[in-house]
Amino acid sequence: MGVFSRLSDIVNSNINSMLDRAEDPEKIVRLIIQEMEDTLVEVRSNAALALADRKEVGRKKEEFLRRAKEWEAKAELAISKGRDDLAKGAIAARRKAEEMIELLEQELKAIEAAVDKTNDDLAKLQAKLKEARAKQRSLEIRRNVASDSVRISRQVHDGRIDEALSRFDRYERRIDELEAESESWALGRPRTLADEFAELEAEDAVNAELDELKRRVAGRT
Repeated sequence: MGVFSRLSDIVNSNINSMLDRAEDPEKIVRLIIQEMEDTLVEVRSNAALALADRKEVGRKKEEFLRRAKEWEAKAELAISKGRDDLAKGAIAARRKAEEMIELLEQELKAIEAAVDKTNDDLAKLQAKLKEARAKQRSLEIRRNVASDSVRISRQVHDGRIDEALSRFDRYERRIDELEAESESWALGRPRTLADEFAELEAEDAVNAELDELKRRVAGRT
């Protein structure tokens, strides 16, 4: 079902008000844009027909102007030859041509008015279409931002992340305890070369295990 019933409905439409009342604004704005685009094609088609009519009527007018001049010349020739009867016939033919010229001029004025009205309608319709497309982009941006916000919120409140952070805390505590134990053995006695290498090896093992845990957690999140 169409959103608008005629071109004036589009030109006078309040897109914001229509979207505020809609249950599904994105769907409505898509329908609005589709109908505006269809109407734009129709109006341009009518404009093309009007322009073609203007050219055709213009050619007819030029033809009758030519005929009127020819009959005028023939009337003058007939008078110069003493043929008043032929002159009267030429004058009557000229008058008919001039009547057609007047009718064609009126038709041209009507076509010009229609073309001007169509140009005005096209400008207004294109402005409305631009407004509707801007609304569509705005709705898409708002939807994407809302979706991103929901996804981020879910991740922030995900218990698995809290669990991973808790594991980090426990491993850091374990490292602290190992370092403290190592330091306690060194208290009161000099450190040997073997002690220092043992401490390095123990620290490397803990760090390796911590790095492995970090990779597993990063892969899940």
